Amino acid sequence: MDALIGTQAPRQRLTDPASAIAALEQAVPGLALLRRTTPAGIDWATVEECLTTHLPSDYKLLADSYPSLAFGDFLCVGFPNPGQEQAWSEDPENLEILAEWCADAEMSIPLHPFPAPGGLLPWATSNQGDYFLWNTTGSGPDEWTVTVASRNGGWWHYTGGAVQFLGDLTSGALELWELPSVRPQVEAF
Repeated sequence: MDALIGTQAPRQRLTDPASAIAALEQAVPGLALLRRTTPAGIDWATVEECLTTHLPSDYKLLADSYPSLAFGDFLCVGFPNPGQEQAWSEDPENLEILAEWCADAEMSIPLHPFPAPGGLLPWATSNQGDYFLWNTTGSGPDEWTVTVASRNGGWWHYTGGAVQFLGDLTSGALELWELPSVRPQVEAF
């Protein structure tokens, strides 16, 4: 049995990071109230050197603009804190769990964790143990798409970026394959 449920696509992929954040702010009205008055000052060069890859521009803009976020008391997007970039980047726990999940998944095309070529790199988790991952294929990180790994064993893909995924998930634009409904509410953590 193939654990891959399918693929969902946005109506139009938002490639401009500011446009993706504006769409997320529209989907989650309280988000703009949490916006930082000045950028966080994350040392992205250190993060990317430790990870051995660049990260998508939309994610970096979200991290510089907001504290770590919990959407609908379900999906948690954590960001590196200034001065703790190396420790954040070198935390192997999520990749170890993901490696086990990839090995256990019954896929016709096997998936592998990063740093394997095209590997999956976690960018968010849920309070129920689901993973939200970048599929690191493409010519650069701004082309990466999202893969959802449900604790229930279902995997699916979304052909937009991470920030656009958050907006589409909270607005109800996505089918919730293996996920609960996510209210358009947000809290900083």
